[in-house]
Amino acid sequence: MLQPQLAFPQSGLKILCLGAHCDDIEIGCGGTMLKLLESNRQVEVCWVVLTSTPQRKLEAEESAKRFLRNYSKNRVVIKDFRDGFLPYSGETVKEYFETLKREFSPDLIFTHHRSDLHQDHRLICDLTWNTYRNHFILEYEIPKYDGDLGHPNYFVQLQESQLQEKITHLLDCFESQKAKSWFTDETFRALARIRGIESSSPTGFAEAFHCRKIVM
Repeated sequence: MLQPQLAFPQSGLKILCLGAHCDDIEIGCGGTMLKLLESNRQVEVCWVVLTSTPQRKLEAEESAKRFLRNYSKNRVVIKDFRDGFLPYSGETVKEYFETLKREFSPDLIFTHHRSDLHQDHRLICDLTWNTYRNHFILEYEIPKYDGDLGHPNYFVQLQESQLQEKITHLLDCFESQKAKSWFTDETFRALARIRGIESSSPTGFAEAFHCRKIVM
């Protein structure tokens, strides 16, 4: 099966980042986003988080501001669907995706992986593919207790400075997550190191994605 041909515009790149929870985008593709924004290309980003609480919304807004460097063309949306209950709110979440499709047509989409064992993550992935049928989609990974990391086939090699910036923003912004045993510098660095080995990264670090369909 082949993805419709990947052809980014010569000037300007529109990116849609989708996350079920307030730190998912940063964990899954934060380094890649930093790398893209460091390029000479003019980038427009729509950064969408589906679940939040008042505290987590503030954290997510601050994090997005840091990752996106306050670029004027960026749009950050933090919705307040209930964490852990997205499949039970499927109709309203689907309606939001249909609204988003009319408002923003991206060249590149980052979303959750279809085999992620978290129910919220899976729904976001399913709705991404259901809504955007003619787009280049990369599915990112989130380390967790479930042990559902798979075998990604698309790698973005990172400079150590990009990885460190990603980790620093995560640890600085998401105060509410610091009590979790896995939310540490070591976790994020270890996964990037493993993906760096797998992609033969000259820096030793990479982020990895699942790419279902692509035309070279």
